[in-house]
Amino acid sequence: MDLVHVCYEPEGPGPHPTIVALHGWGASAFDLVGLAPYLAGGRCQVICPQGPLTVPLGPTVGYGWFPLTAFGPGATENTMEETTDRLRAFLGMAGERYAIAPRKLVVLGFSQGGILAYRLALAEPARFAGLVALSSWLPPSMLDGLSAQEAYGQLPTLIQHGSDDEIIAVARARQSVEALRALRLPLTYREYSMGHEINAKSLDDLSTWLEEKVLAPVAFV
Repeated sequence: MDLVHVCYEPEGPGPHPTIVALHGWGASAFDLVGLAPYLAGGRCQVICPQGPLTVPLGPTVGYGWFPLTAFGPGATENTMEETTDRLRAFLGMAGERYAIAPRKLVVLGFSQGGILAYRLALAEPARFAGLVALSSWLPPSMLDGLSAQEAYGQLPTLIQHGSDDEIIAVARARQSVEALRALRLPLTYREYSMGHEINAKSLDDLSTWLEEKVLAPVAFV
């Protein structure tokens, strides 16, 4: 498979409800996999690919998905598109390698990873059973050419953000919510008294949302 990744596999042969979890800037494939045992009682398979860009962090390194300037003035989205294509290819190979339950695939992203989660899910809403964006935002340029469609109505979406987020202001999350509501996605939005992070309450709410919106509904192939 093209991207370095780690995978949490539940007990049993599967197929399993599966979350593809995309880390934030400067993190790694191991950053989100530790959440797996706490999500829906550990019943979800969690696949965590690693961003292709190296991010120097003093004596160590982290990883990213695209340059931080990708949505700045005069920037192009070539790198974003290349990364998105690599992730689509990764998902195809993951489907062949891992026992993923049909119509039980969720794309989740934290911070920069959330932007990619938006890009993947909004481009192919029928491919996913859910979209989760944690401490992230939806760049307005990604909305170009998008309009309400039937498939969006079948894409449960959860957005969580900290009211004290010092990296991505909560106002950006609120703007993202309004843009998604205009597309008529079935959306749940939660704010927490926290910074740029995942806390115990947000993790518990995420687990409950997965139970109700992804695991409980019957999936038709």
